[in-house]
Amino acid sequence: MSEQNKIVVQRFNQQVIVEGNRQSFDELVAENFINRSAPSGAANDRESLWRTFELILRPALADLQVNIEDQIAERDWVTTRKTLTGVHQGELLGVPATGQNVTITVIDMVRIEEDKYVEHWGLNTLIQVVSQLRQI
Repeated sequence: MSEQNKIVVQRFNQQVIVEGNRQSFDELVAENFINRSAPSGAANDRESLWRTFELILRPALADLQVNIEDQIAERDWVTTRKTLTGVHQGELLGVPATGQNVTITVIDMVRIEEDKYVEHWGLNTLIQVVSQLRQI
């Protein structure tokens, strides 16, 4: 089960984050999904997860790639350390395009049930990256 859950997470990272494949998103994210890392007061549901990639990251970062550095799976949890890279070619959280290469470091914990994301906890450096871009 742990190896299958790793494959689900790998698929999500490639097909949803990199490729923006809505069909894969619908297959891989449960209707009752909860993002436990959403900012206070922000939506933490399934659609807000989709919007993060479709309306924020993918339009802002050309050549978006995900590199999985490490993955550990136990029971129904998968923890992944990864980097997202791309070129800042569109507005990112209010910062106009700079043309700079961007690297966002991420650690995610995802709970998987029946091959679907049901719960997410995570840390990332997006805010630090945006702060650096503002100074350019």
